[in-house]
Amino acid sequence: MAYVITEPCIGTKDASCVEVCPVDCIHEGEDQYYIDPDVCIDCGACEAVCPVSAIYHEDFVPEEWKSYIQKNRDFFKK
Repeated sequence: MAYVITEPCIGTKDASCVEVCPVDCIHEGEDQYYIDPDVCIDCGACEAVCPVSAIYHEDFVPEEWKSYIQKNRDFFKK
């Protein structure tokens, strides 16, 4: 499992998460950041620093943002 960046990131793109990620698995998209699930080591550093609370472990993404799990996977299939 990995962490997922959800709706609150859109338009914010603070990048604090990028700076703390020890494995550089967070990539910038057009409207938000995305976490590469194949590289993420589940350390949780990104979740702790997100100023808009947009990052969740995949198992705990709120129901209204569950679609971001697939959106994140699709970003890395390109």
